Amino acid sequence: MKFKILAIISIFTLLTVGCTTDVNSKQPINEAQPIARTNAQPGSFVTGEYATQGTVKVVTENGKRYLEFNENFKTSKGPDLFVILYRNDTVPTSGIQEKDYLKIARLQKTSGNQRYTIPNDVKLVDYESVAIWCRQFNTTFGYASLGK
Repeated sequence: MKFKILAIISIFTLLTVGCTTDVNSKQPINEAQPIARTNAQPGSFVTGEYATQGTVKVVTENGKRYLEFNENFKTSKGPDLFVILYRNDTVPTSGIQEKDYLKIARLQKTSGNQRYTIPNDVKLVDYESVAIWCRQFNTTFGYASLGK
């Protein structure tokens, strides 16, 4: 009986703490379904499990391609955050499959301008969005459509 209560409390604590180390006032979305895009422009981040804002665009300089986040980019802190390319226009809040994404790099910082190199062998036509993803908990913090 004590073991069951301890197990329930442990699970509840894990679910409450989740993937973030920075608690904010916004309640996370808990569905494992794609996030609804309401009036979002291509390149504008949409909140997933945690508030995410700003824009991303693909830029080419000297024959190299980059994902560039603007100065308004901001997301919550997390333990294992990556920038990924995702095959679909919308990204589930949790449970994404390895076959559906490509890791670009660890997230450099949770706010402000930043740039990530897209490897030369990556065919951008195969990916429709960029996401901020927590590898440890397989949770999408937010994403933006590439608007193709």
